[in-house]
Amino acid sequence: MRGYPSIFNDVIGPVMRGPSSSHCAASLRIGRMCRDLMDGHIKEVCIEFDPNGSLATTHKGQGSDMGLFGGFLGWEADEERLPDYLKAIEEAGIQIKIDIHPIGATHPNTYKITLKNNVETRTVTAISTGGGMIEVVEIDGAKVSMAGDFYQTLVYVKSPTNLVEHIERSFSYDEIAIREGVSYFFEIKSNRFIPAELEAALLEMDQVLCIKKIHPVLPIMARKNLTVPFITCNEMLEYNADKNLVLWELAVAYESIRGNISKEEVFEKMSSILGIMQNAIDIGLKGTKYADRILGPQSLAYQERIKDKKLVEGDILNQVILYTSVMMEVKSSMGVVVAAPTAGSCGALPGAVIGVGRTLELSEDEMVKAMLAAGIIGVFIAAHATFAAEVGGCMAECGSGSGMAAAAIVGLKKGTLNQSLSAASMALQSSLGMICDMIADRVEAPCLNRNVMAATNAISCANMALSDYDHLIPLDEVVETMKRVGDALPNTHRCTGLGGLAITKTAKEIEAKLAKGEINKSKTFFKVC
Repeated sequence: MRGYPSIFNDVIGPVMRGPSSSHCAASLRIGRMCRDLMDGHIKEVCIEFDPNGSLATTHKGQGSDMGLFGGFLGWEADEERLPDYLKAIEEAGIQIKIDIHPIGATHPNTYKITLKNNVETRTVTAISTGGGMIEVVEIDGAKVSMAGDFYQTLVYVKSPTNLVEHIERSFSYDEIAIREGVSYFFEIKSNRFIPAELEAALLEMDQVLCIKKIHPVLPIMARKNLTVPFITCNEMLEYNADKNLVLWELAVAYESIRGNISKEEVFEKMSSILGIMQNAIDIGLKGTKYADRILGPQSLAYQERIKDKKLVEGDILNQVILYTSVMMEVKSSMGVVVAAPTAGSCGALPGAVIGVGRTLELSEDEMVKAMLAAGIIGVFIAAHATFAAEVGGCMAECGSGSGMAAAAIVGLKKGTLNQSLSAASMALQSSLGMICDMIADRVEAPCLNRNVMAATNAISCANMALSDYDHLIPLDEVVETMKRVGDALPNTHRCTGLGGLAITKTAKEIEAKLAKGEINKSKTFFKVC
C-alpha cells in the first residue's frame, strides 16, 4: 500500500479530459514532473515501453501519448488543447521517439523516459498506479518514491557530502535523503520549496552542481508522520463505536485528518466536484461531437424514447442509464469529466447519484453527502486492492464504481451505516472477475455497457441492502478478494487489447477502420520503434 489514500487524490478525481485516467491524467502528471526536472526546457525525449506491459499496445489509443506530451508542455489535465497535442509538440520543437522493447518492467504501466536539452540529460522511470495516481520510482538511476504530493527539492552534489546539518539550520522539511545513481543528489520533501536564500547559499558551494524543484501534482498534500483515523471498514466501525456517525460523516472525518484540512473544506471540495459532474451531464444531454471515436451520442435517442414512453417503465432506472451514458459520451468526446474512481468508469457513480438525486428532487447537499460516502468506500479499495484495469481488470474500475455508488444511493435514501456497507459489499461481489477488453484500443466499448451495468447494479444492491438482505461477506474481505482475483487474471484480460472482445473479428475490423482514418487525418511527429 502506497501511504494512505485521499478521497480527492486517489478516489474521486482528477478533473480531466481524455479516455483513461491511468493513461491520460497519470501520464500528464509524469510529464509535468519531467518538465520540472529539466527546468522547463525539453528538446528531445525517448520513451521506452516494455512489450509485456499494457502501454506497448495502448499508449496511443488510450491517451498516454496525449497526456505525457501535454505534461512536457506544462498543461493541466483538463487543458482544452489536449486533443491537438501533436501539433503543439511540433510547434514547441520537442523531438520524441517511442521505443518498445524489453526494459525489465515489473509493473504494466511503466514509463522509462530519457530527457535532453542543450545543457543536460536526465532519466526518469515512473508508473501509473490507477485512477490518475503515479509513482516516480527512479531519477538518474537513483531509486526514489515520488507520488507528486510534496514539494520536492533535489540538490545535486559532486559527492555524498553531508549537507543535512546546514539545511536543518535553515529549513524545516518533512524528509531528506541522499540518493545515489549516475550522480548524487539530496532529495528534500516538504510542504514548500527551500527558501531562496538557502538555495543561493547552496549554489555558492563548490560541491553543489545544481538544484531542481519539482512541484506537487496532486490536490491533497502528504506530510511527515501522516496518520488517518482508520484504513479498513472494521477499523472505521471501531472508530465509530461511540460516535454514531453516518458514512458521509465518517468520510469527512477521514479526509479532514488525512489532508490536514477542515471539515468544511472537505465538503466544499466535494461540492465543487459534484458541480463539474453535473455540468458534464447537462452538456452531454445536448449531444456530443468528436471524430475519433467508435460510438456517437446514443443518449439522444434514449432521451427521445423516454419522452415517447417507448422504454420499459422505470423513471429512476432510465434516468440513471441516461446520465451514465451521457457522462461516458462526454468523456469520449474529450469533454471535462471527473475520474470517479477512473475515467474509464466515470459514468457509473455520477450517473447513479445525480440520476437518483434529481429524480427524487433531492438537494445538492444530499448528493454531496452521497459522493463523500462513495469516496470512503473507494479509500478502502484504493488501500487494499486497485483501481487500475491493467492490474485488476474492469472489476477494478466499474466494479469499484458500482460498490461506491451502491453505498451512495443508500445514503440518498437515508439508510443506515450498516446498510451502506452491505450495499457496497453486494455490488462488489457482483463484479468479481470482470475483465478489461476494450475494443480497438478505445475506452468506449464494452466500457459504456459496463458503466451502465455498474450503475444499475448499484441501484439493485442498494435496494436489497435497504431491505436488509444479508450480504454475508464483510466488505473488507470482499476487497481482499478483489485483489486476489485481479492478480489471477491473465494480462490478456487486463487492459492490453489482447483478449476478450478486443480480439473478435468485428473488433479487429473496427480497429483497422480507425487506423485508416487516423492515417488520413493527421501526420505523425514521433517515431515508434
